[in-house]
Amino acid sequence: MADSALSAARGRVPCTIITGFLGAGKTTLIRNLLEQTGGSRLAIVVNEFGDVGIDGEILRSCGVENCPQDNIVELANGCICCTVADDFAPALDRILALEPKVDHILIETSGLALPKPLVQAFQWPAIRGRVTVDGVIAVVDGPALAEGRVAADPAALETQRAADASIDHDDPVEEVFEDQIACADLVIVSKTDLLGEADRARVEETLRPHLPPAVRIVAGVNGKVDAAVALGLGLGVEDDIENRRTHHDDEADHEHDEFDSFVVELPAVARPEDLARRISAAVEAENILRLKGFAHVEGKPLRLLVQAAGPRVDHYFDRPWSADETPRTRLVVIGLKGIDRAAIERILAA
Repeated sequence: MADSALSAARGRVPCTIITGFLGAGKTTLIRNLLEQTGGSRLAIVVNEFGDVGIDGEILRSCGVENCPQDNIVELANGCICCTVADDFAPALDRILALEPKVDHILIETSGLALPKPLVQAFQWPAIRGRVTVDGVIAVVDGPALAEGRVAADPAALETQRAADASIDHDDPVEEVFEDQIACADLVIVSKTDLLGEADRARVEETLRPHLPPAVRIVAGVNGKVDAAVALGLGLGVEDDIENRRTHHDDEADHEHDEFDSFVVELPAVARPEDLARRISAAVEAENILRLKGFAHVEGKPLRLLVQAAGPRVDHYFDRPWSADETPRTRLVVIGLKGIDRAAIERILAA
C-alpha cells in the first residue's frame, strides 16, 4: 500500500475498481483486503442492484478501524456505469472531503456494470485532477467457469443459450462478463478451494485468450488475496482505457433491461435451514441469478445474513439487531427479465 499512500500524498487518490458477475465474491474480497491494510485509510463505494443495501451492510459489519462506516458510500439508484454523473461523481466529492483524508478508494460495482464507462469518467476534468484508477480487478466464479458457465446459475444461462446451439457472444450475460474481463488488470478466480488442478487449468484456459499477456490470473482461496498483489498497482488505467476493446464500444449508451430486481418481504422464520431450503427451491425453479438479504429468526436476537448464487445458499448470523432496528426478513431477488415474481414469492413464503 506504499504506492497508494504516495499517490495520495501527490494529490491524486488511487481507486481500485472491483468488478465481477453476480455472486462472484467481490464483497468477500473487499472484506479481506480491509483486514490487511491497517496502515492506510480506506473508503468504499458500493453499487447495489436493488433497493436493499446488503453489500454495504456486510462491509459495515466488518468493524475495521481504517474504514469506518462514514467511509462507506452506497449507490443504489442503478448501475454505476449508467449513473456516473448523477451518483458516482457526487460520491467521490463526499469521500474526498472526509477528514482525515483517505489513502485509497475501493469501488465495488454491481454485477451488471461495465467497467469501461466508469473508467472513462476518470478522464473528466472535475475528476481527473483528484483521483486515478490504480487498477481494475475482475472477480470470476471459479467453479462456475470450470463448468463452462460465467455465473453460478446454470438454468438462467441455459435459457439464454437455447436459441443458438453455438456459443452466443451476443448473449447479454456473456457480454457483460467479457466486457469486464476485457478491462481487467488483474483477474481473481474465486472459490478455488473448491477446484481440483484440472478445473483450475480449465478456468485459466478459458480466461487467457481474452486477456493481454501482462494481465495476471490469481487464485482467491476463501476470498483471500494478498493486498500487495491487488492494490498499489499504480497503472493510471484511465490513460489506457480506449485501448481496451469491448462489445459496447460503438454504442452511445447501453441498457440493462434484460434483468429484473425486486424485494420480497417475509415474516420471521422458524429455522435458518427452512429458509435456505425454500431459497434453493426458488433458484432451481425460476431464472434467479442472485438472491441476498437479511432474515429475522424467531427467538434469536441476531440478524441472519443470507446469500445465494446459483444452487449454493450461504447463511450465518452476522450481528445483533440494533436497538433502532425492527427485525424483519427482506430478500433482494435478481434475475433475467420476465422472471415470475409471483411464483418466486409463493415458493419463498411456503
